[in-house]
Amino acid sequence: MPPSARFAPGPRTLLALATAAATVTLPLVAQAAEPTNPAQQDTAPPAEQIHINGQDPGRTFDGVGALSASSSRLLVDYPEPERSQILDYLFKPNYGANLQTLKVEIGGDTNSTSGAEPSHMRTPTDLDCNRGFEWWLMHEAKERNPDIKLYGLVWGLPGWVDKWTQEHVDYLVEWLGCAEQQGLTIDYLGGGNESGALHHGDFFVKLDQALEAEHPDVKIVADDDHRPPNYWGIASRLTDNEAFRDAVDIVGVHTICGWRSPYRSCASSDEAKALDKPLWISEQSSQDAQSGAAPLARAMTRSYIDSRTTAMFNWSMMAGFYSTVRTAGTGLMLAQQPWSGYYELGAGMWVDAHVTQFTEPGWRYIDSASGYLDSGASYTTLRDPDSGDYTMLVETVDADGPTTLDVDVTGGLSDGDVHVWSTEVKSPDDGDWFVQQGATTPADGAYSVTLEPGRMYTLSTTTGQHKGSATPDAGRDEHMDLPHAEDFEGLGEHETAPYFADLEGAFEPADCGGDRDGTCYRQVITEHPVCWHCGSLPDMPTTVMGDPQWWGDYEITTDAMLEEPGFVELVGRSETHTRETHPGYHLRVDDAGQWRLYAEDAYGAETDLASGTTATPFGLDTWHELTLRFTDDQIVVAIDGDVLARVSDGTHTTGMVGLGVSPYQRAQFDDVEITPTEKAPRFVPHETMTASASSTHEGLFDHHFYSPDRAIDGRPETMWGSEWDPKAPLPQSITLELDRPRAIHGLTYQPRLDTYRNENWGNITGYTVSTSLDGENFTEVSSGTWPVNTATKTDTWSRPHPAKYVRLTATSGVDGIAVIGELDLAAAPLR
Repeated sequence: MPPSARFAPGPRTLLALATAAATVTLPLVAQAAEPTNPAQQDTAPPAEQIHINGQDPGRTFDGVGALSASSSRLLVDYPEPERSQILDYLFKPNYGANLQTLKVEIGGDTNSTSGAEPSHMRTPTDLDCNRGFEWWLMHEAKERNPDIKLYGLVWGLPGWVDKWTQEHVDYLVEWLGCAEQQGLTIDYLGGGNESGALHHGDFFVKLDQALEAEHPDVKIVADDDHRPPNYWGIASRLTDNEAFRDAVDIVGVHTICGWRSPYRSCASSDEAKALDKPLWISEQSSQDAQSGAAPLARAMTRSYIDSRTTAMFNWSMMAGFYSTVRTAGTGLMLAQQPWSGYYELGAGMWVDAHVTQFTEPGWRYIDSASGYLDSGASYTTLRDPDSGDYTMLVETVDADGPTTLDVDVTGGLSDGDVHVWSTEVKSPDDGDWFVQQGATTPADGAYSVTLEPGRMYTLSTTTGQHKGSATPDAGRDEHMDLPHAEDFEGLGEHETAPYFADLEGAFEPADCGGDRDGTCYRQVITEHPVCWHCGSLPDMPTTVMGDPQWWGDYEITTDAMLEEPGFVELVGRSETHTRETHPGYHLRVDDAGQWRLYAEDAYGAETDLASGTTATPFGLDTWHELTLRFTDDQIVVAIDGDVLARVSDGTHTTGMVGLGVSPYQRAQFDDVEITPTEKAPRFVPHETMTASASSTHEGLFDHHFYSPDRAIDGRPETMWGSEWDPKAPLPQSITLELDRPRAIHGLTYQPRLDTYRNENWGNITGYTVSTSLDGENFTEVSSGTWPVNTATKTDTWSRPHPAKYVRLTATSGVDGIAVIGELDLAAAPLR
């Protein structure tokens, strides 16, 4: 590059520019460029040549979007201004993720991974275009960015719908009509999420005919399925079936870069490429908000290089669902604590911004300027067809060192300043995310840059980008206060009660029955939905609420009324949730007055603790008060104020509360109250400690990293794990270093909660605890064994021990490894 080329550095980082004679490295503040010592040139990375010709061909870019499918539930309950701040980070142009398409669930009153969303049409004659929060979310997105595209897809369906028939078509068309009634224009529509759509070409032909008649501008996406290793299986169906092919506008498949993997390569199909249709990744996991940026950066470039896909949709847009629910924490950001307003951005949000803030749908890829580099990096280039602006995306996540690019630009593209932005994708420091490095002015269309490994870069001639700066007032450790009461009064017809999240079925405000005035909370689904990925038994309609880290010494009471023969349930100390299981203590009572107290584990195994029959039948249309009282390992059951049982059981110790109804009957609840029975334990604040470990699993696995700091991050769903590949034999230990010596009275250990995927791997069964004041000399103060389950365990000491260091050593564990979800040190006596 001629010496006249210049670079204006940003305030935080170094960027090297190569001239024809030497490498010029600029410091943190602007100064005249000075050539480096010639001896240093031998260590400079070899330059890689990139030629960008604006006339070369490439596919049309369709955008980067994200998916809200029951995963945004808690956002509605956030206070202002935090709720608007979150929405700005997602949708506001040139502020945060700047999403270009919003994909939403068309609710079906059944679980779609992290919860259930309400249907707009529960019977063939029922149509209500105001149910659910997705309408609100689409309006908020459009308010911030009128150009954002909208995309609808079903997971489950109401029970009256015969899937893949005309009824299914009618159901989708009615939803489009609701969108019009809401003043929303839907751009894209799928048939069904991961449901074997490729076998139902006739359905898509019928859908196309219906859309042509009533909604001709809506484009059909198929088949929205995940089918490894034959990810593009629909391509052969479309090739062989002309009517099916003509009906489908866009070929969209899921997770072609792997399911919750590092996304190092993406599945390709020559048959799909030959269809002459846009190819999309219509769902790709965001992975955990703290772990997903590196995989997402790879996928942003490699998906086009490998597969020629032109759009990508992150699931989930945000982790706006409880940390107890399967796949918890998945999203571009965390929004799990509406009671305090705390939220947290992930680096993945800024990976999206590296694309969306520098491009627009309708830009065109330049195939000849997209590919892999010798260093291990990859890149893609896009141009604005209406101007000379262009953007190059470069990910250096796996680069083996600094990567120098010699770039030559021709073909009518801009010769203006090239602005450089970067994100260090594995850094936990938000100061390393979406940093403007500076700009370089090409000379005769040429310039050079040296890029550091482990980053996402954008080189662009566009301007106007911005990194939002809003932050919540609350911290992650601010828990939901007790006592807490909900009487459901003041809720509108289509509102969800604050902090209640339906896992199955549909609970909504309704006029109270049974001669009671006011508003109650009613489970309204009476027919088994056409569920998505369900088991052989009906799922119990359930709604849960509360702080996942509530200590379990509380009393929960509610008034309940059955409208039809069946049962109701009151649930407490529930520490994790899947669609099939709700571990914790359940009080079940049916219309005949038969009651049962049982403990359920993460696999659905039930252990009866007490049972009996009420003095008078529970009956129908009659209100009764249900009570569960927990104090340490003592449980009291009461109905209508009469104590029916006192039992001792320590299986579950912490967690949320819930309401359940037999499948699928109507029932009502009112006046839910949660009251402490003892003071919650007092723990040493996490921010006053650091964690280290004798071994740690390196690398991403199942959307998580497993560093020791994950055991003290206040997030139940993340975890530290000892190395298992190859396995580091037990014993293995984690050591907490405190800011100063403190009197420690014991500790609590929360195992991993993701048992739906990984059983109980790493559940610690044998342990010792040691303390130290100097970090060198440790004294064992406790040892013992713990049962294998998801409940939080305690280790209580007979007296406090002064310590600046506390070490928990796993001497035995499931599958010979150790995993810790959360580790807390007691600053006062534990019972």
